[in-house]
Amino acid sequence: MNSKYGMADPRRESGLTFVELMLVVAIIGVLVGIAIPQYNGYQERIKQTQAIQDIQVIQAAIRHFALDGGAFPASLAEVGSGGKLDPWGRPYVYQELASVKGKGKARKDRKLNPLNSDFDLYSLGKDGVSKTQLTNKESLDDIVRANDGAYIGLASDY
Repeated sequence: MNSKYGMADPRRESGLTFVELMLVVAIIGVLVGIAIPQYNGYQERIKQTQAIQDIQVIQAAIRHFALDGGAFPASLAEVGSGGKLDPWGRPYVYQELASVKGKGKARKDRKLNPLNSDFDLYSLGKDGVSKTQLTNKESLDDIVRANDGAYIGLASDY
């Protein structure tokens, strides 16, 4: 204020200064920088949960098929899930193990023991790449069925 006349200084305009504006932009940038990774992590957990639920449903259909027919299906198409895609857009992987000799095609844990004795069913996960041994770097993001269905979840948590 101009002390002589008790009026505001006409040279001072109302509004934000450049420094104040840059401070607001910086704060918004920090908030976005925190929010986007959190949101992406949330989206990934949703996809993992969906894959777990899909595997549970497909597993039930496979078991029902085996009870009715006396043998496990040769493919997911026989239980109506042949074209089903995981949340990352790739088909689920199924390998019938009960009639296969040896451990060659079975998914394996860190001690090279098969995860299942009846069938393997899994999603290739976010990266779309997998190896037979579960502890391999490419397999850690897979959603797997293990212990003959007692465990269904992220391979890195098994």
